[in-house]
Amino acid sequence: MLFMHETHKVIGRQAAAFEDMYRSEWMTALARTDDARLVWYLNHAMGSGPAYQVVTITALADGAAWEALAQRMLVGDLKDLLTRLDTSRYQVEGKLLAPVYWSALQELDLAEIPTDGSEHDLSVFMQDTGWPDAPLDDYIELWDHDYWHFMRQIPPERKLLDIQACFQVAHGSGIRPEAILMQKIMNFSTLGNLLTSVEVFDDPTTWPGSYMIKGLELRDQWESKLLRTSKWSPLW
Repeated sequence: MLFMHETHKVIGRQAAAFEDMYRSEWMTALARTDDARLVWYLNHAMGSGPAYQVVTITALADGAAWEALAQRMLVGDLKDLLTRLDTSRYQVEGKLLAPVYWSALQELDLAEIPTDGSEHDLSVFMQDTGWPDAPLDDYIELWDHDYWHFMRQIPPERKLLDIQACFQVAHGSGIRPEAILMQKIMNFSTLGNLLTSVEVFDDPTTWPGSYMIKGLELRDQWESKLLRTSKWSPLW
């Protein structure tokens, strides 16, 4: 299974219209076939970065499904919608992702993904993106052994993040090397501690400080974004 990740820089005055097109047209149009579904619609959380940025993630059954969707966008039934979406955004950056070997999310039953736009509670995700200067496989293994392994041991009442998916960029798409963590925020009080405390990250003898120090052996830079789901996002 593949996942099309897109970051949309939306025109502020057109933000509502852009979201409505995704909800009422894009999501339902994908449901006409069995091999593609919109799974996440996420807004960059207010106050945490650039305004009116939207992240969408579309699940694709396989490479043939991606090709079929691309043809629909170029010359098929989605061509007009794509043109209208472009009038509501400055640009869009896309990349095709594949789950890493240890990701909890490997396959989705696309028939079970909601497409009716039903509303639900909001949630916030922390999307971490890393660009290692070491081999990508080594970085993905670090996330497995030194991050995901420890995160699973944290009691639910103390857990800040639930790692719901981890992706790497598919060959020929996006930046190589690059990997992405999709983590649902479970405890906003703990998030406050994360934002205001640095001591725990500076101690190389304890986790997570040991993980952060080891990470510098494989990458120098990484990026975190706080993304809020829409009230109708199929996954949330």
